[in-house]
Amino acid sequence: MCKKKWIGFVLATVFAASLSACAAEQKDSSAPPSSAGQPQAADSVPALEGETVPTVYEADERKDETEQMLQMKLGDVPVAVDWETNEAVTALQALCRDKPLTIGLSMYGGFEQVGEIGVSLPRNDTQIKATAGDIVLYAGDRLVVFYGTNSWSYTRLGHIRDLSADELEALLGGGDVTVTLSLAP
Repeated sequence: MCKKKWIGFVLATVFAASLSACAAEQKDSSAPPSSAGQPQAADSVPALEGETVPTVYEADERKDETEQMLQMKLGDVPVAVDWETNEAVTALQALCRDKPLTIGLSMYGGFEQVGEIGVSLPRNDTQIKATAGDIVLYAGDRLVVFYGTNSWSYTRLGHIRDLSADELEALLGGGDVTVTLSLAP
């Protein structure tokens, strides 16, 4: 008889807990309405209760904010850059906060221009194959702008968009260049 009472008690407790959970779900007015049957965006990610999961749109929005803030000129030519979202780019922004940062670049190897930043930036070096338009950090204190290709361990900073490899070679391959980084007004 003792076993039967115990099993009955356990079943009653489980049943009561289930009813309580169902009632709590129905009373929660802060819960979003059901989206059953509605299409979801391709970048949607389901989140656990109380957890915020950034969508692709939010990540792109942060990237656009960085782009608007940090601008680059090669010589006198402004170039559009897709900046990475990392500590090194944030450090570059901080260096440009009070005045533009000007770095003299020198040709190296027939595929890149390299210049000393003057300070060490945070590094997250990984082995990559850099291509024309890539902007990277080398050894923590050198800015590199590619007009060709090379494989090495770098920290990615950004990529020049809207210029072909030929246009980049014409801009960078003819001799030393000055790069100017500044914050947008």
